[in-house]
This record gives sequence, C-alpha cells and structure tokens, in this order.
Amino acid sequence: MAIKVKSTDVKPLDVKPLDLKPLGRKDFGKAISFAITGMHFERYTENRTALSLYGRYFLYMEMERATQIIAAYDGHQLAGVLMADMKGEPKRYHSILRALYVKIFGFLMNHIFAGASSSYDSTNRKMLAEYKKEETPDGELCFLAADPRALGKGIGSRLLTELERREDGKKIYLFTDSNCSWQFYEHKGFDCVGKKEIMMDVAGREVPLTCLLYAKTMKLA
Repeated sequence: MAIKVKSTDVKPLDVKPLDLKPLGRKDFGKAISFAITGMHFERYTENRTALSLYGRYFLYMEMERATQIIAAYDGHQLAGVLMADMKGEPKRYHSILRALYVKIFGFLMNHIFAGASSSYDSTNRKMLAEYKKEETPDGELCFLAADPRALGKGIGSRLLTELERREDGKKIYLFTDSNCSWQFYEHKGFDCVGKKEIMMDVAGREVPLTCLLYAKTMKLA
C-alpha cells in the first residue's frame, strides 16, 4: 500500500538537495513512524505499543517483497522512502528474522482483526483481478512515505521520478484508500482503475473506507 504523510503537529523541515541511496538499518524506526503518520493508523487504535508493532510489521512486510528500495536523505536525516516490487527483479532485501516477524504478526492479525483485514485484502485482490483481465502490469508501488516535517517539499515526487528513471516504460499499480493522500497519485498522472466501498469492523467499531487501485506507465517527462 503506497502512502504520503500528512501532519500538523511537527515543525517544518528545510529540505536541501536530496541524496538517494539504500535505506540504512538505523533509519527503520523513522520509516515506521512515517508509515504510521501517513496511513493514519491512530484512527484504528490509540494504543502506542500496538501502533509501533503494526508499523514495524507493515514496513517489514513491504521490505520482504520489494525489489527496489529507494531512500531519500537530507544530509544524514531520512526524508522519505519508496519501495516497489517489479517482475523479473531479485528480492535483495530478504531477512529471515524480518520474514519471521511478518509471519507471526500476520497470524495474530488474522485472528484478532480477522474481519477487518480479510475485508480489506479481499477487496484489493478483487480489484486487481478485474484490472488484470485487460492489463498486464510489470510491478507494484508498495510503499511511499515522507517525513511529515517536509510536507509539500517534493520528496515523494523526487522518489517517484527516480523510480520512473529506473523502470522507464514499465506499467505499475498501487493500492491506496480514502484514509491516505490518494490525490497525490492523480497529480502524478496515475489513473484510478478500481474503486470499492467497504465497511471495516475494527475492535467492534464500524469504519467506512474506500479502497482504491491506481495504475500508470512509468515515463520520464
């Protein structure tokens, strides 16, 4: 699931020319916090421990299947991260420990929040299956998050441009939802190719959500 950060509780970050390089292990925690903020996980639970554990699960899950991980640094500070899973490219970021964490936490999620996770995942699978009846995508943009202090500074755009440079001519898709900044992708030339309304049952609360599927052929301007 791709995301863009939005927050009003942090001081703006004065972004200098970005350095694009692999994501450093010491910055996993920052990437997790970007994901928690960008996807508004706090709307589902106020438990800080649960938020941290799920954020780590989400990051590790996407790292395990990614073939491209591009991190943007402002000096020594992590400013944003993009991950993509492209056909025919090696999964160079596999870790036995991360895979084990994903497996165990995923098992617990399926039992504790079975209704919520199954509804969301099954809806996305159905939308993708419909899309693939007419199209053959080359990969998925599965993670995009930026430092909330740098909102509007073009970090997401810079990361996306680098992916376009690496995957020029490839068709990619991404899942997002009404809880995220889906407008960003429309501004970047993605087309909405799937849209479904669902009602998630989260800890006894009904949460309405619109699941969205976007696609684009990567092409540098």
